[in-house]
Amino acid sequence: MEELIVEGSSKTPTIKFNPETGYLLVRGRSIPENSIEFYKPLVDALEAYNKNSKSQTKVDIQLEYFNTSSSKCILDVFKKLEVINAGSSEVTINWYYEEDDEDMLEAGEDYQAIISVPFKMIEVEEE
Repeated sequence: MEELIVEGSSKTPTIKFNPETGYLLVRGRSIPENSIEFYKPLVDALEAYNKNSKSQTKVDIQLEYFNTSSSKCILDVFKKLEVINAGSSEVTINWYYEEDDEDMLEAGEDYQAIISVPFKMIEVEEE
């Protein structure tokens, strides 16, 4: 499996998924024209990764903003991670939020309540 790298833009997040190391990074803004289409390569990559996952899978989510359609796709990504976590890999999701961003903290907590994967809420200083 090769690495999935999607360069971010003003409307889409940077996505870096390295199946060799079991590391996924999603960072930036997520307001793509078509969220399902945008996230499909990542969902597909995670599905393939599940067949041959590493013993540890680390996920860093550093979103500054995402729209409603992205939130559903992010949940789909987390559901794939949940399957991977239930299998042979120990998944940890690090959810980063800026110290005064209550909405992002709440969004992370909402996902945490839905998904049975260990979440770490990590507060960062505003840039």
